[in-house]
Amino acid sequence: MLRSILSLFEPFILMLLGTVALASLLPARGDWATMAGYAADGGIVLLFFLHGAKLSRDAIWEGARNWRLHLAVLATTFVVFPLCGLALAGIPHLAGPVAAGLLFLTLLPSTVQSSIAFTAIARGNVAAAVCSASFSNLIGIVLTPALVALLMGGIGGAGGGISLSAVEAIVLQLLVPFVAGHLSRPWTGGFVARRKALLTVVDRGSILLVVYTAFGAAVVEGLWHRVSGADLALIALICTLLLGVVLLVTWLAGRALGFAREDAIVLLFCGSKKSLASGVPMAGVLFPAAQVGVVLLPVMLFHQIQLIACAVIARRYADAASVADATAGTGTEAGATVRP
Repeated sequence: MLRSILSLFEPFILMLLGTVALASLLPARGDWATMAGYAADGGIVLLFFLHGAKLSRDAIWEGARNWRLHLAVLATTFVVFPLCGLALAGIPHLAGPVAAGLLFLTLLPSTVQSSIAFTAIARGNVAAAVCSASFSNLIGIVLTPALVALLMGGIGGAGGGISLSAVEAIVLQLLVPFVAGHLSRPWTGGFVARRKALLTVVDRGSILLVVYTAFGAAVVEGLWHRVSGADLALIALICTLLLGVVLLVTWLAGRALGFAREDAIVLLFCGSKKSLASGVPMAGVLFPAAQVGVVLLPVMLFHQIQLIACAVIARRYADAASVADATAGTGTEAGATVRP
């Protein structure tokens, strides 16, 4: 419980809240808004380039062998979540922009860094987590916009859709830099591996820039006149319930599919998350500037809730594994037979 309370004060969450406050008080306007937009786009391009340079081909081939696990993660991310999103968007009397934001949240790919980090803490299959999370993000570059066009046609007046210019922007900002980064691994892979802090700075910095520009544009268009404190509380409650449902589904699916403990942990963490890093730039491309801030509210709240909940769950898995190891060690010392 103490760890979950402390995680509320995790530096990035505080920076994210501070960025929203800054955009609310001092939104970018005129030339400054144009410059901030260019800087945000540049940060996203650099972020996906570094992610491509970080992912080794050996890790891809090694993790790709566990196809049942990866299919289960993808099914949760792009089937179970969207079905939940459609149900949420149909809640009576739910404000249109809020419904659109909740549905958009459920169409996003999984996270990369936090999924891998929590899998490692819980002592799961880290190699498989790297592949599952990476596959989810790569497929999401194409699948998320397609699902937005298919499912969000008239929900909430958000105007989400896929056009030739949207496809071009997504390919140029996300896919091309990722592929270029991966192809540059012989020259850049070692540099990126030695400077993990650089990836963290670019990751968080690019998200903060896009959040600032998106919320600034939304504030200029009257965001806080359309979204009340009660709306925020309702979004947080719905996001918490959504995460709880998906965590339960992934836990039950891991048992039903007969996955080993290490693989079930991967399904739990990779299947239950949604990527703020992918969602922010996609929203900027797929929705009108005035709508992006509202659409991103559920994504931001879900991001924080999933970090807190999964931190607690991962620590409990780790503690259980430590107890099991200690018990096995005691049994060995006492002459008990322990299976390898």
